[in-house]
Amino acid sequence: MSTPQPTTWRSWSGLESAAGLEVVQPADASDVAEVVRRARAAGRTVKSAGTGHSFTGIATPRHVQLRPEGMRGIVAVDREAMTVTALAGTQLKVLNAELARLGLSLHNMGDIAEQTLAGAISTGTHGTGGRAAGLAAQVVGLELVTGTGEVLRASATENPDVLDLARVGLGALGVLTRLTFAVEPLFLLRAEERPMSWSDALAAFDDLTAEHDHVDMYWFPHSDRMLTKRNTRSGTDLSAADPLPRWRARLDDDLLSNTVFGAQTAALNLVPRAIPAANRVASRLLGPRTYTDIAHRVFTTERRVVFREMEYAVPRAAGLDVLRECRAAFERSGLTVSFPVEIRVAPADDVPLSTSYDRDSFYLAFHTHRRADHRAYFALMEPILRAHEGRPHWGKLHTLGAGDLAGLYPRMADFRALRERLDPDRVFTNDYLDRVLHG
Repeated sequence: MSTPQPTTWRSWSGLESAAGLEVVQPADASDVAEVVRRARAAGRTVKSAGTGHSFTGIATPRHVQLRPEGMRGIVAVDREAMTVTALAGTQLKVLNAELARLGLSLHNMGDIAEQTLAGAISTGTHGTGGRAAGLAAQVVGLELVTGTGEVLRASATENPDVLDLARVGLGALGVLTRLTFAVEPLFLLRAEERPMSWSDALAAFDDLTAEHDHVDMYWFPHSDRMLTKRNTRSGTDLSAADPLPRWRARLDDDLLSNTVFGAQTAALNLVPRAIPAANRVASRLLGPRTYTDIAHRVFTTERRVVFREMEYAVPRAAGLDVLRECRAAFERSGLTVSFPVEIRVAPADDVPLSTSYDRDSFYLAFHTHRRADHRAYFALMEPILRAHEGRPHWGKLHTLGAGDLAGLYPRMADFRALRERLDPDRVFTNDYLDRVLHG
């Protein structure tokens, strides 16, 4: 276990930071337990911060920060049970690549793969469609270090109550050290990306989500255009893959989606009156493309343009009406926004603090460039989402407190009780957890 000198930390978006930290890089669960016991005795707090991709302060440390670099990689593969166990500091992109090498895959995943496994499941990272949209719903076992320094394992047969609640644990129940995922044979996805008009996309939305396994849409503010992404499972015969040519992938995903888009949105911050016209032009330039590749290469994309984000899950049945209401409010507001609004859906799951707990969900994600002021835009949208029983993504910006959230999560009392048992001295707390769990 290495212990560097006190240092500072800043999140990927730049919204969260901390200084004067004791930074420790543990090698295993026993190292984590030692740090926790020492911090508890000194009345200090411990927070494990991975790649810092949360926009909220959910991972912001106060005193001791654990770095995950020493706890990465797959440690067990059970092909009979179809499970894989990995150290919790492993980045999703590393897990995906290693699973593919083994001929295996997660069922579903979000569109960013930079996060650590611990960070991704603790904040409720999700994809769209499928049998299980959220990563946490694919977790069948875990190991964590409690606030008293105990190494505790949880599965369907060992501490099942801990597994139930700690799959989306907000970092409040312990430091995750290992995670076991249900996996399946590596499969192909056929991706179809097409621009559509606003009215055609909304009219077709229910049919598209019924016909395809995973559907994602992007509406460009100030325009009447949508980009639709439909991913359909195409079996496990990898010889049938028909990926994008390397030049096309570099042009579309590297140059246009990152380099050019980043430069354009940064420049538009200086002349916001040009944003509406730029969005209309950009939405018209989008062309269709179709390709087939292994799952994680279709699900995930590289995002180098730094942005701010707020995302809420509303009940699926109300989703399209909420989207229309958000657009109407935006167009009345006079605001200018250069980033598209992302639209996804998810099936209900059984993870108590998942945004899709016990209900089919419709996700609306709002973005701005990091140098644009996001506050007025998000403040305009949030009351609409809240009025429809929206649940905010734990790792994305929102203003809700403990009282608001308790009414949205039927098992919040169970979560708080487990937190009292596993971390009675609040070794893992920080300002964000104080706000969302205690008001």
